[in-house]
Amino acid sequence: MSGKFYYGYRIVAATSVIQMMYLGCVFTFGVFFPEFEAEFGWSRATISGASSLMFLMMGVLGIVMGRVNDTLGPRVLLTVATAVFAMGYLLMYRMTTIWELYLFYGLLGGLGMGAHDVVTLSTVARWFIRHRGLMSGIVKAGAGIGQVLIPLAAAVLVSIYGWRQACLLIGVVTLVIMVLAAQVVRRDPAELGLRPLGDEKRPDLESGAGEGGLTFQQAATTRPFWILCLAKLSDFFCLLTIMTHIIPHGIDQGLAPATAVAVLSLIGGCSILGRILLGSAFDRIGAKRSLGTCFLVLLVTLILLQVSTDPRLLFVFAPIYGIAHGGFFAIASPSVAHYFGMRSHGTIFGFVLFFGTLGGTVGPLLSGRIFDVTGSYDIAFMILIGFAIFGLLLTAALRPVKPVDG
Repeated sequence: MSGKFYYGYRIVAATSVIQMMYLGCVFTFGVFFPEFEAEFGWSRATISGASSLMFLMMGVLGIVMGRVNDTLGPRVLLTVATAVFAMGYLLMYRMTTIWELYLFYGLLGGLGMGAHDVVTLSTVARWFIRHRGLMSGIVKAGAGIGQVLIPLAAAVLVSIYGWRQACLLIGVVTLVIMVLAAQVVRRDPAELGLRPLGDEKRPDLESGAGEGGLTFQQAATTRPFWILCLAKLSDFFCLLTIMTHIIPHGIDQGLAPATAVAVLSLIGGCSILGRILLGSAFDRIGAKRSLGTCFLVLLVTLILLQVSTDPRLLFVFAPIYGIAHGGFFAIASPSVAHYFGMRSHGTIFGFVLFFGTLGGTVGPLLSGRIFDVTGSYDIAFMILIGFAIFGLLLTAALRPVKPVDG
């Protein structure tokens, strides 16, 4: 690898671009949320249901895609998945009924999203032993960049052309960029006659953390596996609820729609910092302390969101919350590798993310329903605080994986 540009860095760049388009488009749903509410008169719970369906589909398909990626590799998977995801946005251009929103955004979007973390981050983990957390953070920083730029671009497009043309343009651009980026990705270094960066025979921080590791069946018998699953359910419950409802909440608090979109973009911008900082810190302090830091910052910001009545405080909430938001996504894949190694990383990571999507499915839908009934997000934010506390307690219970015989 000396004297040449390591191909793994191209993998990081390509998957970062793919993440940028995936998550930028997902965050853009918050921009379209008030447009759907105004034009069609749908309730917030009804609109939120499409987002919930997407994340449920993402979780179910993530398990399958993780297993397929472990055996067949990422290039074909990403090509098909990104094309399906982009088609969902293209078809929303002609949407007139609620079932079409659920079909185009919920079903097709979810089918495409099934690959976004499982395939990209599992692939990057195979290419890097040294700097694995940092590289995962850089990939997820692409998602943060997308969360800043694409919702802002969508807001401009909506103001000029309307939401339908905005969906069409976003779908076309997404299709071209993501399919091209997918052609760069390769399953592992051996495919090109290379070795993972940092492939020294060194002792790992915790048992099971090397390039070997546990099978899915072995991992599922360990306590850390189920702790990571429940912790991911808890953080997704909070993060996806905020992502879906922060723009409507800001408007309810008195912000102009464009200003509320700026809150969402500020979260995305600061999540870039969180992804890099927490991803880099992961390489030094490990999974338990990294995850605990994220839950602690999340808890503090949710309390701020609950008690604040001045809408300007959303611009205090957003940057601090954004760091935790980005950190959760940056450390998820390295945490799985940290405890269970790379032997079945895609399958294990896909299962952990499936639990996360259960929280991401219920959280936005439940919060929308609570608002529809009470006219306020107060109860919903209290529930989020409860999940943040639960996640913090789970993290405190993490212990090293005991060696598995055989």
